[in-house]
Formats: sequence, structure tokens, C-alpha cells
Amino acid sequence: MTLHRRALLGAAGLAALAPAAASAQARWQMASPYADGNFQTRNIRAFLQDLEQAAGGRLSIQLHSNGSLLRMPEIKRGVQTGQVQLGEILLTAYANEDPLFDADALPQLVTNYAQARKLSDLQKPFIEARFARQGLSLLYMVPWPPAGLYAQAPVTSLEQLRGQRFRTFSPMTNRFAQLIGAQPTLVQSAELAQAFATGVVQAQITSAATGVDTQAWDYARVFTPLGFSMTKNAVLVSRRALEALPADLQAAVRAAATRAEARGYELSEAAMRETEATLAARGMQVGPPSQQLLDDLARVGRTMADEWVTRAGDDGRRLLEQYRAG
Repeated sequence: MTLHRRALLGAAGLAALAPAAASAQARWQMASPYADGNFQTRNIRAFLQDLEQAAGGRLSIQLHSNGSLLRMPEIKRGVQTGQVQLGEILLTAYANEDPLFDADALPQLVTNYAQARKLSDLQKPFIEARFARQGLSLLYMVPWPPAGLYAQAPVTSLEQLRGQRFRTFSPMTNRFAQLIGAQPTLVQSAELAQAFATGVVQAQITSAATGVDTQAWDYARVFTPLGFSMTKNAVLVSRRALEALPADLQAAVRAAATRAEARGYELSEAAMRETEATLAARGMQVGPPSQQLLDDLARVGRTMADEWVTRAGDDGRRLLEQYRAG
């Protein structure tokens, strides 16, 4: 009788645990350095919503945007150590780790979205291999809108920028300023208006999106779209966390990432059109570059690409050869 009762109690206990086991949920954290209104962040939120819906309640993900949990330099390491399971980074911000992360920052290498897609597809295996060695998996990459030139008057050749105080924000932009004979001046985007107003800088190259964010019409008169560079954001995941999920859920993560990348390109193109239109509507002169300016940029770009290959080694050389072959 006692054994029978114990058996019944054991069965009842297992039955009580079954619903809890069936509803077991993986809980992930994600860190991003960008504000909620940014198109990259909006794309991430759509990605997470898509993924949670596909997971059917088996996965929940909390996004910490605007650097609220981890700052940009901390995010990749945070995913590696398991502090968060997902992260978004600007690849070129990690170029000090590996020059392959900096390929899309080379001037005039990529000037439109078709070229950005081609470089990204070729670059992806190199990035995946590097991430794999660090316990990471690449989910998707999305380019920023192309960068252009901000100045007080139309610039038709790089010679006009010689001697000017040129705003820089990365090793690549610093080297560019050196090569054209300008004076490199490091200025963060939040300080741009004051820097221009006080003459600390006289020109810069950045996207129309940054121009809108910083109200460039208050400090510059001309914006020339150049396709100077189209750097990318990468969304990465802890490989340990990913592989801990059931196989079908891992596949759902990959599928949602594929959709996010396609959607991200559309959002980036829309952001380019909208922000360039905003600059013009605010009174800035927005127009195409002269052929002389494009030729000058191509010349400097070739020099910087050669220097980059020296740093990037055989992988960098192969990447550029594959890209230029088409």
C-alpha cells in the first residue's frame, strides 16, 4: 500500500513538472550602442520580434540599446565572455584587433549598395572564421548609408582641402587627411557643431544620417554625396548560447537573421534618401561630385588600399582580388 501510494505521488510529481519543462524558456540579453530611433536599432527590434515569434515562447531576448548596458568597445568581449548572448558592433571600430574588420572603411572601394553587398558577401567567410576562433557566430551585417563631404563652399578637387582642419574619427579618416595634406583633427559627433563654429574644423566626411543627427545645416553649407565608404554593423551571437538551443530553434535564429539582413539594406537605403532630402530641405546645397574630385578620391583610395593590404596580409590581398575581379 505504501509503495503504491509513493508510486502515485511520484507520478503526480512528474505530471506537475511536465508543463514547466514544456514551457522552459531560454532568456538572452543583447547589447547595442545605438539609439532606439536609429534604423539599425529598429531593424534589430524587428529581428528580435520575428525570432521570438518563430520560437513559440521558447526564447526571449531583452535588448539594451544606446550603450545602456555595454559601450561599443565592450560589446564584442561581452558576448565572448557570456555577459550577453547577442551584440551589435561597428566592424571598423574593432580594426585594431584585425585589419579585415576595416575593409569597408577603405575610401571609394564601395560607393553604392550593390558594391556594399558584394564586398560583404566576400568578406563574410573571413569574418566568420575570425569570430569562430573567439567563440562567436556572425548572424548578419548591414551597411550604413554612404559618406559624403561637408564643407562651407563647393569642393571640386582634394587640393582645395589642403591645409584645412579636417575632422577625423577613425584611423582611416586620419590617414586620409594626412594623404591629402589636410590637418587631421579628432572630433566626436556630439561636438561637431561647436568645432565648426569655432573653426576647430573646416570640413569633414561622414554620412547624411550623421549630418541630420548633428544638425549640419547649422555649421556647414554644402554636402556632396561621395560614396566615400559604407561601413557595416555586425550582429553576433555567442556560439555556446546558440548551440545550447534545440536544432530547430538554431535554424530559426539563422532564418530570422537572413530576413534581418535583407530588411536592413532596405532601411539603410531609405535612411540615405530621407537624410539627404532633409539636408537639402534645411537649406544645404546637395549635389553630385565633380569628376576631378572623384578621380582624386580614387587615387588616394588606391594608396590606402595598398597600405591596408600590407597590414591585412594574404587574406586582405585575396579579399580585394576577389572583389575587384568582378
